[in-house]
Amino acid sequence: MRVCVVGGGGREHALAVVLARHAEVVVTPGNPGIPGSVDTPPEEIDADLFVVGPEVPLVEGLADRLRAAGRLVFGPGAAGARIEGSKAFMKDLALRSELPTARHGVFSDPEPALAFLRTLPGLYVVKTDGLAAGKGVLVTESLAEATDDVRAKLSGSTFSGAGRTVVIEEGLRGPEVSVFAVCDGDRAVPLPPAQDYKRIGDGDEGPNTGGVGAWSPLPFLGPGFADEVVERFVEPTLWTLRQDGVDYRGALYAGLMVTAEGPKLIEYNIRFGDPDSQVVLLRATSDVASLLAEAATGRIETTPTFADDAAVLVVACAEGYPGPARTGDVIEGLDAARALEGVEVLAAGVGLGDDGRLVTAGGRVLDVVGRGPTPAEARRRAYAGLGELSWPGLHHRNDIASEPVEGRR
Repeated sequence: MRVCVVGGGGREHALAVVLARHAEVVVTPGNPGIPGSVDTPPEEIDADLFVVGPEVPLVEGLADRLRAAGRLVFGPGAAGARIEGSKAFMKDLALRSELPTARHGVFSDPEPALAFLRTLPGLYVVKTDGLAAGKGVLVTESLAEATDDVRAKLSGSTFSGAGRTVVIEEGLRGPEVSVFAVCDGDRAVPLPPAQDYKRIGDGDEGPNTGGVGAWSPLPFLGPGFADEVVERFVEPTLWTLRQDGVDYRGALYAGLMVTAEGPKLIEYNIRFGDPDSQVVLLRATSDVASLLAEAATGRIETTPTFADDAAVLVVACAEGYPGPARTGDVIEGLDAARALEGVEVLAAGVGLGDDGRLVTAGGRVLDVVGRGPTPAEARRRAYAGLGELSWPGLHHRNDIASEPVEGRR
């Protein structure tokens, strides 16, 4: 099988590594740190299966265009991609599917939005409706800060058109976890749960990011948690989508808060998460290429299997991230990091310098993954790998997988 992975970050590098165990892989546009990268539009690539990584091309209808050309695609069409393209649509879908989720409201006018905000008990969540690269969410205990954020988003001054409608939610408390399901339109099979770290600072402080760390499996969850999520959340969602005429074939990512009343849905994403899917995908022991091809054809027949070890990922970030990131710095120590036992380094925001050396080219530059028999050993290996890397301004969290992160959303 020849598989084309669409995208160019750490998630796509992980997909390429795993798919290449059983298939020939090409990545577009990829980046200079991902083997098999080509600068060719996906529509011009000859492949047996297309796996679309990021959300933007899915929202823009890439899967529809490829399918119209007779290609086999793992990834939802534009109608299914609205689940992530519009948080208001996602919340409506959750209500129609009778899923446990936070009390919320959808607003495009400031006054009713602020009136609803004042009815909430003290942890406020304000989300842009549209895509915002994982940065369109404010979580705060300050009513004044939430009020200012609502006004800024609805005015278009922070996220332009993506923020002119907002979803305001009552904040939930508890560990936040990710469960990925591979869907064939009718059936879904779960992958092991993971947890990612969204805030830039140790102790889960500072602004939200696209994700700066992750680990899997999660020892604080029961062994049947992922199966329960598929039964309680994913399958009812697929049923509702089918009633809407949507044949959803791709990954569905459920972001959940494990509250005192049980798991509640925070968000759905229409693809494998980044970086939390990396710590799941790299532990696969079965043929992931065949599994995704089965889902794309509309009939999953196999059950994925995974190693019983642990994986911990820490993102090495460029100076300035999550704000404007400094780029163009030479990445030192990559070979030394990859030579360590149990360490995998994935290229995320990586470019090529004038002298042919790899340089920083984004905020999240490298994903350093440690694998070991326990979370503690996997964590030790990940940070040992980080210790080999250097460039001006490199920074990372120091507490990934030291304890479960208590969500505040």
